[in-house]
Amino acid sequence: MNRVVPWADLVATIEPVYPKAEGPGRPPVGVERMLRLHWLQQWFNRSDPAVEEAVYDSRAMRHFVGIDLGREPVPDETTICKFRHLLEAHELGQPLFTRIGEYLTKQRLQVSRGTIVDATSISAPSSTKNRQKERDPEMHQTKKGNQWYFGRKAHIGVDSQTKLIHSAAATAATVHDSQVLPELLHGQETRVGGDATYSGQREVIRQHAPRAQSFVQTKAHRQRPLSETERARNHTKSKVRAKVEHAFLVITWIFGWAKVRYRGLAKNTHWLQINCGLANLYVARRRLLAGTERTCVRRLRASHQTAGAPHEETPRPADTHRIRSGGQRRNRSPRRNVN
Repeated sequence: MNRVVPWADLVATIEPVYPKAEGPGRPPVGVERMLRLHWLQQWFNRSDPAVEEAVYDSRAMRHFVGIDLGREPVPDETTICKFRHLLEAHELGQPLFTRIGEYLTKQRLQVSRGTIVDATSISAPSSTKNRQKERDPEMHQTKKGNQWYFGRKAHIGVDSQTKLIHSAAATAATVHDSQVLPELLHGQETRVGGDATYSGQREVIRQHAPRAQSFVQTKAHRQRPLSETERARNHTKSKVRAKVEHAFLVITWIFGWAKVRYRGLAKNTHWLQINCGLANLYVARRRLLAGTERTCVRRLRASHQTAGAPHEETPRPADTHRIRSGGQRRNRSPRRNVN
């Protein structure tokens, strides 16, 4: 992930609001180092003191952050907490998410004409054993099937080809999924897909994406079950709609964000936006690494041509074997059992 994240672009977004060194006191920690710590906190779902201890315990994390314990200590949990509050106070979650999207667009991972929308419930602590002796007032409960959930909802819009998240929104659990549909469309779609929760929203789709055709699954009713044709169509649509679940897989299971960590909707919205940006980098990491390797090869060839050096091809495995065997390739037949 160190080679995948656009550090320069993200640091440039935070630097205008980051404190500068003034006076003879201790200078602030570098922006990129604090951002790397914040990314580790997101990837491994760690609290402020937990990520500090993890960096002390893990050599790989220290190498990623760029800390040598022989020269300097790890930034303490108070510094990590203040950096997180700085991002939340200036609402930098959405700008960072946008910067990551622009970076992916430059890498030819553009958003196509299809969008798949979905929402998932993120649980919150329902206990009142806290300092305020009450639940989080911005979290609510909802019923899904026969199961009650208390917490909030994460709504996302995913590209139907690249599986990248291009829009995200956070609401209380009582808000219906279809009410957030306009915020999940970018307006250039030709196809919009979703589960049966978004049925009956053709006018909303037509208003915010005029050229889009609805591929939302048909909803069954108590007095009108689905026909065999409608079931077959839903089965075909679900093969494409399932791509949105891959993004939730990364966020909730790989990053471990199945429960909210902070009180209030604003902090958790910031957490969602950052997670969506990092989930896009995680999903596209192999394609980004392949593009980086091709760029390095092109630069190396260009430097050889500029210096006037002849281009040497990398020997193939067969040529390497011929060189090692003194210029003559041996014909090795497979061993046969004598018995």
